[in-house]
Amino acid sequence: MTQAAPQPKPGILDIAPYVGGKSAIAGIAEPMKLSSNENMLGAGEKARAAYEAAIRNIHIYPDGRANKLRAAVAETHGLEAERLIFGNGSDEVFALLNQTYLTAGDNIVTGQYGFLAYRISALGCEAEVKLAPEPGYKAEVDALLGEVDERTKIVYVSNPSNPTGSWNSGEEIRRLHEALPAHVLLVIDEAYAEYVTEPDWETAFPLAREANNIVVTRTFSKIHGLGGLRIGFGYAPLPVSEAIDRIRLPFNVSVPGLEAATAALADEAHQKASRELIQTWRPRLTQAIRGFGFTVLPSAGNFILVLFPDEKRSATAANDYLNSKGIIVRQVGGYGIHDGLRITVGTEDQNRAVIDALSEFAAS
Repeated sequence: MTQAAPQPKPGILDIAPYVGGKSAIAGIAEPMKLSSNENMLGAGEKARAAYEAAIRNIHIYPDGRANKLRAAVAETHGLEAERLIFGNGSDEVFALLNQTYLTAGDNIVTGQYGFLAYRISALGCEAEVKLAPEPGYKAEVDALLGEVDERTKIVYVSNPSNPTGSWNSGEEIRRLHEALPAHVLLVIDEAYAEYVTEPDWETAFPLAREANNIVVTRTFSKIHGLGGLRIGFGYAPLPVSEAIDRIRLPFNVSVPGLEAATAALADEAHQKASRELIQTWRPRLTQAIRGFGFTVLPSAGNFILVLFPDEKRSATAANDYLNSKGIIVRQVGGYGIHDGLRITVGTEDQNRAVIDALSEFAAS
């Protein structure tokens, strides 16, 4: 007799799975992958050396408290070590927050174009996702507050935001926090913080130090070039970090990951080179692509979002043309931006190839 297979809880199969940036093009052996906002300089020398040295210890379980990395992060950013949460990428920190604070019928609030990872794990907790409109491709304080109700448990803000590149000023973040009910946790995702040069942007670490309901997250995937090792952290009120430690899996960050991340924090030369690459080429890409008649949104990250509003020169057509030249970028229809392509700022050769290809596409 055939028996029915076990069924997931309601709503799980309705969740659209996260689809990462495309990494291959049929018929092209080594395409330029500019689809995932990775650091095109790779990991720094110190992180690579620490990773290689860690190989001899991969038979040993990692330190479940990440004490070595915990101390290094606390010293680097001037934070209290006991308030740090470490995860398998900052994605896991979001999932742990949702798992800890959301029950069926609760909701999270985030911007219309907020990072998809917030939504996926919230839906997995049987919570509702409320999206605040972003008519200017930027999170708006009043719009976020307008979605908050008595069942809201978490408000997520990407600052800078992926995929739009927009950012919120320190004043805007303070105003948002001041207006939130005390029972609502404000999570500020600063994955791209190290690339920001805009004078009105501020890290939320100082604000979080004095608050009972703010979590600030960072990642080692971007400026440190450790995306493949999956290391992220959150700075939270002590009661939040202690609650999360009750459900966090004990060995969620690997031995090589812990060692490489600790070394990366000390590699100031690599961080400087990575910042300078973006600061040099992000404005050049922006100016050149705008010159071809396309819209490029202001960006504080290591990427730009290009809009292709007309039917003949659409985002799909531009993506296909770039692919034909061996260049992979990111379509962002999953965010509801069907006329946009997100392009990681790459090396000089990669950036020149993008400019040349889009120049040809614009003229076609």
